[in-house]
Amino acid sequence: MKINGSRLLIESLVEQGVDTIFGYPGGAVINIYDALYDCKDVINHVITAHEQGAAHAADGYARATGKTGVVLATSGPGATNIVTGIATANMDSVPLVAITGNVHSALIGLDSFQEVDIAGIVMPITKHTFAVRDINKLHDTIREAFKIAGSGRPGVVLVDITKNVTSDTIDYEPKPILPLTPNPVIDMAKIKKIAQIINQAEKPAILFGGGVLISSAEKQLTQLSKLADIPCTHTLMSAGVMSYGERLNLGLVGMHGSMSAGLAIQNSDVMIAIGTRFSDRVATDKTRFAPKSTIIHIDIDEAEINKNVVSHIGIVGDVGDVLDALIPLIKKTVRAKWIAQIDKWREGDYKPVSKSGVLRPHEIVECISKAVGDDGIIVTDVGQHQMWTAQYSKRVKPRSFLTSGGLGTMGYGLGGAIGAQMACPDRRVVLATGDGSFHMNMNEMCTAVKNNLPIVVVVFNNHVLGMVRQWQTEFYNKRYSETSIDRSTDYVKLAEAFGAKGYRASTAEELQIAMTEAFKSGRPCIIDAIIDKDEKVLPMIPAGKIVDEIILK
Repeated sequence: MKINGSRLLIESLVEQGVDTIFGYPGGAVINIYDALYDCKDVINHVITAHEQGAAHAADGYARATGKTGVVLATSGPGATNIVTGIATANMDSVPLVAITGNVHSALIGLDSFQEVDIAGIVMPITKHTFAVRDINKLHDTIREAFKIAGSGRPGVVLVDITKNVTSDTIDYEPKPILPLTPNPVIDMAKIKKIAQIINQAEKPAILFGGGVLISSAEKQLTQLSKLADIPCTHTLMSAGVMSYGERLNLGLVGMHGSMSAGLAIQNSDVMIAIGTRFSDRVATDKTRFAPKSTIIHIDIDEAEINKNVVSHIGIVGDVGDVLDALIPLIKKTVRAKWIAQIDKWREGDYKPVSKSGVLRPHEIVECISKAVGDDGIIVTDVGQHQMWTAQYSKRVKPRSFLTSGGLGTMGYGLGGAIGAQMACPDRRVVLATGDGSFHMNMNEMCTAVKNNLPIVVVVFNNHVLGMVRQWQTEFYNKRYSETSIDRSTDYVKLAEAFGAKGYRASTAEELQIAMTEAFKSGRPCIIDAIIDKDEKVLPMIPAGKIVDEIILK
């Protein structure tokens, strides 16, 4: 069957199991959109208000499902508008294929209208890039792109296609999906050594990150923890991987983690790091991080071993494969003395207090968590609200907490929530955002409304850029340079202007009523939740400090 390159692209995506893509049309991809016109029953294309929103939506789709997300953008500004979304996804190891159009091959390098070298621009922030200039290479390139995006440590693959490739013709024959690259072979000698160290430990602790989520190894993690009586702490990327209710789950660790989690890591004699990269928000002072601990690092990406924190034993492999090999060698152990110390530290953890007639951040998060339930998905933007949500949302299932962790992208949330809701239409989705973050991409409310997505947006509205202001309060003598934004946006009217519903709440009781009504409506909604500008994210370990220097008030 002879088809053009645009139809070949669509057929290639269908071969990969793609049913939804997010994008925005333009001249360089007009042929692709013409092909999509005939394939509406096979691929659902979601047009967003801005290409950045499309990239974040594809990211949210991937995070919520584990499948590879797809974003499509035109050349020039269309391509550059997805750069932030590409960096966001790649930093958090999200599988994403970004497809961009480019000018005709004959016009490349001539500063032609809407021409940029997008493959060159994103090379440092992707797992791989392809520039397709020959239709004979298009089919295999798409197959290879999906293989790379999903193999090993997932990431972003960009495929840039010139316009002539989309119009040239070729004989098409379906091809099977390329198998993912096999996981690394586990070094059993290291497994035996690790088991020996864990079995002999008196005060072990586990630090787990997003790698456990990607590997779907949550059951093995919990089994190891219970078998060996090891307390666990987690990074921002892995909220919900171990249920909040598990006795040995100490919760979030790092700059805004619980004090007990920090003390468990800092005072451990063996620390097992599983699928985490020791970012500066976790290992706040790498020179004093777990100083008396034998550090075991398990990660599928060899580049992460010894990159930020030097480990005593590093083992490269898929987290699930490593734990499957390790668990049979672990002895059933009860560490009563160590757990008693952990429980004593837990008594000193920061606990927020409610105040009559005032809406406090923890109350907002608790209301959100109750409203979405265990099966719901909470998405966040970046800032104070992100940390409050991570601290208090009490997630019990994987892929129920989506956030930009590594890049910290303000404006990620609404696109991410749209992608999650498109992927999981039967699950409740709430976006927790701040007034600063929401203003960055609130234009995507039109996308939620157009697609009848019942996303509830909760704006933690303190009229300031809260996280930066908090740092200015603590470390810059309250010199509030450009963080008191004091915008006059009426979120209720804004919601109505988009065709959504709007509510306002300044007490916990009002918020509960608004949340109930919002979910009853079955429509996109915005809740303006008023909080004090001086609310802080506590506890807080200052940059370059350790848990012994934690701020609790």
